[in-house]
Amino acid sequence: MAMNSVNTNMGAMIALQSLNRTNEELATTQKRISTGSRVADARDDGAAFAVAERVRSEVAATRSANEQLGGVKGLVNVASKALENVSTTLTSLREIIVKLADGTITSEQRTQYQGQAKELSLNIQGFIQDASYNGTNVLDTSAVQKVVRNGTGDLYSFAAYKALTSIYNEISGANAYTQGDAKAAMTSTGGFGKALTRTLTQLNNFGNYARYIDNQIGFNKQKMDAQESGLGALVDADLAKESARLQALQIRQQLGTQSLSIANQAPQALLSLFR
Repeated sequence: MAMNSVNTNMGAMIALQSLNRTNEELATTQKRISTGSRVADARDDGAAFAVAERVRSEVAATRSANEQLGGVKGLVNVASKALENVSTTLTSLREIIVKLADGTITSEQRTQYQGQAKELSLNIQGFIQDASYNGTNVLDTSAVQKVVRNGTGDLYSFAAYKALTSIYNEISGANAYTQGDAKAAMTSTGGFGKALTRTLTQLNNFGNYARYIDNQIGFNKQKMDAQESGLGALVDADLAKESARLQALQIRQQLGTQSLSIANQAPQALLSLFR
């Protein structure tokens, strides 16, 4: 049985409870719309938020690894370009050495060819010495290079190369080649023969390093895209749905306010009983 009382207004209490629930739901919906997230913090969904934070951490770590790989990509590419120039210059040097191996040239011609050989060998030395990237030259060290390849800190290692010792030193004396020296240099075990073979071998090696790094960077990007897609499915808000819900809650709020106002006027009606 309904109780008529000025001390306890049950209708107003029920209306207020309903209005408070509506206001709470409205605040949640407005938060989702403003942040774009269904789970913006641990209060929204503690378990989902914890998973999301772990995934965000993994994405950040993978992105950091890709930045490091990008730096090493530059290092390897510079070394490859230097070796390409060394290879091209060796081709020019070979032409000169062939001439130096000719026993019919005059001493004046030999001197001229030796001068050309000297300049070409100095070019090769310069290409090797100038192959630096961010202060590192992998053609001037024998240290193994190591770079993080993923977000868990696993390493990719590749070998540097002492090109000055193994390539340049083999042809650095070409400016003094006699006919016999020039002929011997072009054999597989001669100075030029070894310099060319080693250059081509390292061109292949550094090409393989560059290919691995490109593939790893590409995979890391794909992995991050997949992780961010999963993260979105976990915590992103459906803005179309939330927009529709916002309108419904705003109407409920208006009706709840009116209902509370009407309920608050109920005790006034009891005064008519005493007139």
